[in-house]
This record gives sequence, structure tokens and C-alpha cells, in this order.
Amino acid sequence: MITDELREILATKLKEEILSGQIGQGGNTTSPLANSLDVPIDSITVSKTVEKSSQNVVQVKLEILGTAITGLVIREAGLFNHATPASGSLLQRVNFQGVGPFSASERLQIFITMEVE
Repeated sequence: MITDELREILATKLKEEILSGQIGQGGNTTSPLANSLDVPIDSITVSKTVEKSSQNVVQVKLEILGTAITGLVIREAGLFNHATPASGSLLQRVNFQGVGPFSASERLQIFITMEVE
């Protein structure tokens, strides 16, 4: 058992460590040793918002404009501890059923919620 105080400390540290996000077109690797996405899309800007929504919950929103992913199908998202994903460590990877292809007028928003228990 961990105390509420430690949960809050860990959630705060997690929030501070998430410095960038990335999306990709892969989606089948499940190894905890992975240090990158399966098929990352390196050349796009991913807008990231990280907030602590409660004592032990961290929420991340990744947003990508359709002009950056026109015609692509997205199957994975990752969170990194460096401003440039290629220079940091992969902290979390989420794979999902492909969404897209996107048109230039659309935008993709990915929400990730993490709870320290």
C-alpha cells in the first residue's frame, strides 16, 4: 500500500516528466523495452497539454492538425521525457485501432489518462 501523499508526489513527478508526444502508424509492439513507436511520424508537430486533474490523476492531450497528417491512418501514440521524442525515453505507448485517413480540414485529438494507485 502507498499513501495518498506518495500518490500525489508520483503524479506530480509524472506530470513534470512528460515533455513531448508523438504519433505513429504502427501499432502491434507490446514490449516494455521499446524506446520508440513502431512507425513514428517524425516530421510533424504534436501539440501537448499535461495537467494533474486530481491528487493522483494526470491527463495528457495530444493534438495534431489535419494538414500534417493528410491521408494518413494513425494507430499509436507515445509520451516522452524530452522535448524532442528521438532524444528522450519512451514513457508510455498506446496502440489503438487505426483512425483516419484525415483530410486537411480535420484535427486529431488523443486523450490519455493515467492514475497512480
